Amino acid sequence: MMFTVRLPYKKAILILSSIILSILLFVTCMNDKKTAEVVIRNQEGEQFAGSATCVQCHKDITSKHLQTAHYLTSRKTAAEYFKGSFESGKNSVPYTTDQRVAMEKRDADFYQVEYVHGEEITGRRMDIIIGSGAMGQSFLSWKNNQLSQLPVTWFAAAKQWSNSPGYPNTVIFNRPITSRCLECHTSYATVLSTPGAEPEKFDRHQIIYGVDCEKCHGPAAKHVAFQAENPSVTTAKHIINPARLSRQQNLDLCASCHGGRLEKTRPSFAFEPGDHLADFFKLDTAAPDPQKIDVHGNQYGLLRASKCFKNSQTLTCNICHNSHENERGKTAIFSQRCMSCHSPAHNNFCKMATKIGPSINTNCIDCHMPVKPSRAIAVYLPGQNFPAAALIRSHFISIYPEETTRVTEFIQRTK
Repeated sequence: MMFTVRLPYKKAILILSSIILSILLFVTCMNDKKTAEVVIRNQEGEQFAGSATCVQCHKDITSKHLQTAHYLTSRKTAAEYFKGSFESGKNSVPYTTDQRVAMEKRDADFYQVEYVHGEEITGRRMDIIIGSGAMGQSFLSWKNNQLSQLPVTWFAAAKQWSNSPGYPNTVIFNRPITSRCLECHTSYATVLSTPGAEPEKFDRHQIIYGVDCEKCHGPAAKHVAFQAENPSVTTAKHIINPARLSRQQNLDLCASCHGGRLEKTRPSFAFEPGDHLADFFKLDTAAPDPQKIDVHGNQYGLLRASKCFKNSQTLTCNICHNSHENERGKTAIFSQRCMSCHSPAHNNFCKMATKIGPSINTNCIDCHMPVKPSRAIAVYLPGQNFPAAALIRSHFISIYPEETTRVTEFIQRTK
């Protein structure tokens, strides 16, 4: 009797458990599907495909691009992306004898925490990493739908935590991030607030991190769909190839982020590859003064002031830079690109070539595009009263006598 009563009970439990498990699996599956099917469209309604789709047909180019500073300029935080240490004794920045900000890992998240007299005052989660780490890394934090920059940055030149660039040497947790900031550090972000409203609000699920494929080639969903249905068509459709743009269109594409502090006349992210910068920003038409332009952020202005640029009808950023690959520090590659125009055959080769010798073939960059301290990327290091500047290569291509002397003297000493 006990056996016949307990068997149906056990069977019912098994059936009920199976139903609950099926429901949980179904819900999980639907949630995963919902996450996977997040659709992001630009302001014209064009749908993005994402670089994970691009890699299916452009594996070599895409895999190399993933290593570039452009692609790595913004990411969601993860332990493996941080350059700075979270170890005790290496994880804090003192502001006064009694006040400091510490970088701390709490469970699965990372925080910047302000302490005064050893007591925690403010703590904000580090949600987004800005910067590849070549110059440094700054950090953004979500609060509702608003983003703010956190007070501490990892400064590559000193290999330590420091006060964030442009900050007074005080602890500030509420510096707002604008769509113009994101326009240069992401491929796209959906702005929720109305134009002119401050602080701006963003949809945290509608951000394409990094300067990805579609930043320069435009939204690609239509292109992907067409090529999938027409694999025999070898001429790419519904996609922008910057190589087919005019010189000015190519320059404008790069200048949208490397053209200095541009004042926009239309909403951020409205500018697309192939557009003219003057239709979206107020441009300074005066001849650029290289002495007044910072080496960071306005490389286009410095290039425009260069004799090389003025004497050329074809020189663009991509003549020297392969945006698909990480070429940072490869002076020999850049030197050879310079020499494709500057050669004895063209009667415009370096007049110091004989004195410098064979090394000029691997490095003419240090003489004519030296590294200079940036006023824009300058931070206060602990215990210092003056900001330390990042050294960035100038894009004002010119003759720098002091650099030439330094380089030639070094060559003579090392012969």
